[in-house]
Amino acid sequence: MKQGKFNRMIRGSLKWMVFLFGLLVMSFGIVLMIKADIGSAPWDVFHIGLYKQFGLSIGTWSIIAGFFILLLASLLSKAWPQLGAFLNMLLVGIFIDLIMMIPFLKTPDSLLEQIMMLVIGIIVIGYGIGLYISAKCGAGPRDSLMLVLTQKTGWKVQYIRGSIEVVVLSLGFLLDGPVFVGTIIFCFSIGPIVGYTLPQCEKLVNKVLAPLYLDAAVAHEVGVGN
Repeated sequence: MKQGKFNRMIRGSLKWMVFLFGLLVMSFGIVLMIKADIGSAPWDVFHIGLYKQFGLSIGTWSIIAGFFILLLASLLSKAWPQLGAFLNMLLVGIFIDLIMMIPFLKTPDSLLEQIMMLVIGIIVIGYGIGLYISAKCGAGPRDSLMLVLTQKTGWKVQYIRGSIEVVVLSLGFLLDGPVFVGTIIFCFSIGPIVGYTLPQCEKLVNKVLAPLYLDAAVAHEVGVGN
């Protein structure tokens, strides 16, 4: 029984480590898109627009926006947010600000290099999303709101997500956020990319965790046998 508890503890710790690493990877991809300077993802357009108009930092606005989104999702669902959603809200903003301070991460001089940086950023975001979802520690604030609105309205997920991002992108544009070709590339490519990266990440995470599940099952059988 003690072995089973130990395995559960290790398994839980590994899941949270994967979750946190996924958030870090995703944040790095977000910063690569920002530094490429040819358009950002809709939510980042909004955060950057707020930063341009009101100061603070991009990461701080990501946290502030995430807090109110999570609050709205909680009020609509009448349930407390999961720990994963809270950590997502807090850590992504912190990671973005820390990565933005890396001195060698600068906007490239040529358009070709900017496009390459953008594409790499989107792919990195895809793997970050794949990792943190594979850990199954809870959806982020924006996905939490999307899921709640889907349940409340009965609309399909893609319609709710699309509507939210159109509103956010419009607000970001009005705030002078960076809407450009990169924004369009992100909107059309992130779905297929996550569709490719998520199964890969799930397979990797399951491969890492599978021995612990097996040991737990064996320990349970031994305990029952005794």
